[in-house]
Amino acid sequence: MSIDYQSLAVKGVQALSPYQPGKPIDELARELGLDPDSIIKLASNENPLGPSPKALAAVQKALGELCRYPDGNGFELKQALSARYGVVPSQITLGNGSNDVLEVIARCFADPACEVVFSQYAFAIYALVTQAIGATGVSVPAKEYGHDLNAMAEAVTDRTKLVFVANPNNPTGTVHGGEAIEAFLARIPAHVLVVLDEAYCEYLQGMGYVDGVSLLERFPNLIVTRTFSKAWGLASLRVGYSISSPEIANILNRVRQPFNVDSLALTAATAVLSDESYLQRSRQVNTEGMKQLESAFEQMGLNYIPSAGNFIAVDVGDWANDVNRLLLDQGVIVRPVGGYGMPGHLRVSIGLPEENDRFIESLARALDSLAAAESGKGA
Repeated sequence: MSIDYQSLAVKGVQALSPYQPGKPIDELARELGLDPDSIIKLASNENPLGPSPKALAAVQKALGELCRYPDGNGFELKQALSARYGVVPSQITLGNGSNDVLEVIARCFADPACEVVFSQYAFAIYALVTQAIGATGVSVPAKEYGHDLNAMAEAVTDRTKLVFVANPNNPTGTVHGGEAIEAFLARIPAHVLVVLDEAYCEYLQGMGYVDGVSLLERFPNLIVTRTFSKAWGLASLRVGYSISSPEIANILNRVRQPFNVDSLALTAATAVLSDESYLQRSRQVNTEGMKQLESAFEQMGLNYIPSAGNFIAVDVGDWANDVNRLLLDQGVIVRPVGGYGMPGHLRVSIGLPEENDRFIESLARALDSLAAAESGKGA
């Protein structure tokens, strides 16, 4: 007897499409027969410096204990986070990447009877977790590719339980200053939780940015989420966290899976928090790389969205899919964002100077090739 197993899934899951991450280097190598060492990946907003030496040393030291379960409470990492951000450990919830924490938040506080508000062009996970639990997602039209905070506040109804705000936003890189965030939070009812996703906050410098953690005392309905996958260079180990009131953290930790962060991730994250020189170098490489790409786009006559993250979205128009294909042929992986409703854009992570040069040269070749082909059609 044939069984339609999809029909057995809960309603919200039935219509889900899996999240599509950036293409791995090994996958492209297999598909096109390329040498993996010849491929550069600028698709997943990873730190191009590689991991911190302090993180590597800590992981090496911890390898002998792989037979042991990790500390389910993450004591050492919570102590380090507490010291860095001036909070108490009971405010912290650890996750297998910040995605894990975002899903736990949704499962704790949203249900099929409620609404969850987020912005158009925002991180795809917000809509995915909302749909998975059967809640109603309210996508608020963006303003110049960024969050329209006024419209998002107006979209809150009696049914709203959660609001997701990414600052800076992925995939557009747009950012709001402290005054705008504080004014927005002041308009949200106390019983509605606001998740301020600050996955890229370490890259913000001199932008009028306010640290979301500093707002927790004034806005107890706020949850701040962050990750070690970007500026801290630990994407492979999957460790993120939220900081909230102890009351909210207590609820999140009831649903959080035991041992959801492994020992090596806990060890590396604790160690990297003390590597301030690594963080400063990450910021410097990112700032210089951003200028490098912006200058190239301007010379090519391409529009781009000014970004406060470690990536930039460039508009290549109707050729986006073709440009992406030609870049892949040259061993350059970037991220198409048609799934975000931006079919003409490609999102490019900031790499090392030589990686950025390689991308710029490959992009120019791709555009020239397509322009020549288009010209030939009209001849």
